[in-house]
Amino acid sequence: MANRKKRLQKGIESLDKQIMLHEEKLKRAEKEENVELAGYYRKEVSAKKKDKEEKQRILNKGG
Repeated sequence: MANRKKRLQKGIESLDKQIMLHEEKLKRAEKEENVELAGYYRKEVSAKKKDKEEKQRILNKGG
């Protein structure tokens, strides 16, 4: 059980880093007025936030 909690915590930390990276890339794409790329990064940030929330929910549930 402890290993699962550690793995979930590492996953959450990794997702945080990925979210920050994609948000920076989103800002850069918006600055360059690249609409398609900005849309892609918006979707990626949204998906990663959803994944993070799910991992956090599982961790808080005791799993």
